[in-house]
Amino acid sequence: MDFTHILLLAAAGVAAGAVNAIAGGGSLITFPSLIATGLPTVDANVTNSVSVFPGYVSSVVGSRADLAGQGRRVRAALPAAVLGSAAGCALLLLTPARAFEIVVPFLVLGAAATLAFQERLRGLVGHPRAMSPRRAAVTLPTVVFAGAVYGGYFGAALGVMYVAVLALILDESLKRINALKNVLSATVGFVTLVVFAAFADVDWGAVAILAPAAIVGGYVGARLARRLPQRVLKYVIVTFGTTVGLILLYRAVTV
Repeated sequence: MDFTHILLLAAAGVAAGAVNAIAGGGSLITFPSLIATGLPTVDANVTNSVSVFPGYVSSVVGSRADLAGQGRRVRAALPAAVLGSAAGCALLLLTPARAFEIVVPFLVLGAAATLAFQERLRGLVGHPRAMSPRRAAVTLPTVVFAGAVYGGYFGAALGVMYVAVLALILDESLKRINALKNVLSATVGFVTLVVFAAFADVDWGAVAILAPAAIVGGYVGARLARRLPQRVLKYVIVTFGTTVGLILLYRAVTV
């Protein structure tokens, strides 16, 4: 790895950490950067998953004020996040990727549309305040599990998906939902770190460059997300999610 590659990965790590904290989708910055250094696709994917985990942790630290009062909700969601991400890792290591690559763009675009038309959809599915305790207890782990499966498999725009579905089922501000998203993303990231470190070919030299940069970007991005007005934050997440979805769709149909 030459000096140009080192600079590329460092810049990509900072940018991806910030993007993951604000909206999600930072992997679309780091993943191509790893490919550009000469890594094969699968090796780049697992190296990327390991590298961005520290950035998720710093995002949690940066948004911890908005986690106040959400301890019970976090505890209810974490087991689903762990199991789902483990299942996603298994899918990546054991199955062909092509079918999932075709489905992923539509999942991302659907998540962006869900957040964009949140109020209209609430009119169809009901406001979270009208949800029965039993339904709420089942719905949260279910959507967290589904998102974690995707996150363990690929992970780009995982944050967009989580914010979209959580905003639909939880009666909370977008900033508090974003903080919860950071915790769930960090959990998924930890599981992928453990699984891929044990069973996949990780380029630890690239990790040593990307991970510290992602920590800086994640903390700065989380602090910035807390300062953005809710309407602006929603606009940023929807715009980035739509962009990510279109890029992934282009890749899927041109490969």
